[in-house]
Amino acid sequence: MNTSAIALMGAALLGAVTTPIAAEGVDNDASGECCNVIELRQYVTYPGKRDVLISLFEKHFIESQEETGIRVLGQFRDINDPYRYTWLRGFPNMEARKQTLTDFYSGQTWQTYRNEANATLYDNDDVLLLRPASAGSGFKPGSRIRPAPDSTTPRNGFVVATVYHFAQEVTPDFISKFNERLMPMFERHGAHIMGRFVTEKSRNTFERLPVRENVNVFVWFASYADRAAYESCLTKLAGDALWRDQAFADLYKSLQGWPEIIMLEPASRSLLP
Repeated sequence: MNTSAIALMGAALLGAVTTPIAAEGVDNDASGECCNVIELRQYVTYPGKRDVLISLFEKHFIESQEETGIRVLGQFRDINDPYRYTWLRGFPNMEARKQTLTDFYSGQTWQTYRNEANATLYDNDDVLLLRPASAGSGFKPGSRIRPAPDSTTPRNGFVVATVYHFAQEVTPDFISKFNERLMPMFERHGAHIMGRFVTEKSRNTFERLPVRENVNVFVWFASYADRAAYESCLTKLAGDALWRDQAFADLYKSLQGWPEIIMLEPASRSLLP
């Protein structure tokens, strides 16, 4: 791993973990965000089947989910893993999640295409259940218009999801330091941060779909014009004295394990970035 990547990852780890953050959801209706509950889903497909799944998903599983009240936010190819398909969906709250998932998975569209979809999947259990880390930190799709169901035009943009793992629940102190000190630095060097999230600790009430329980994560999503813009951001951060001289030393003081850096290329009909 190059030094600029290490600097970027280490820098966002400043601050100690002390007091757990409260488990209540953020009132997104007041902030214009979407949504109070987010699923970050990372699937492993069989060789040669990722694009088959993406085509099936974009034709049949976007509008059919949104008709139940689910918000399909983004579909992505992991550029470092040809077998991995990553996508995001959101819900107003946990009770709505239970109801909308029940409606979708008992609905006609899923019943018609589920065998075809499942045949592409080696594993679909890598799911993080998240909520906005603080007021105003959720996704804001705004007035973005999704391309038509038959669209295959390549989607512009490049997204990086960074996942920090902690031994205990993420604290208000860490979140404040990220929001007030670290996020401005990322953005000054070229990142456009779209959302910051922590683990949603509510019980998984839709047990048919497992999630990664007993984890404590802080996840932030950033968009860039392309991969070159991302690499430029890393280079600029590596030249920042705060990153270079303090961040790496603070890395293991805060984290449990190494950060996950997920580099994503949006599919044709992705709402984000």
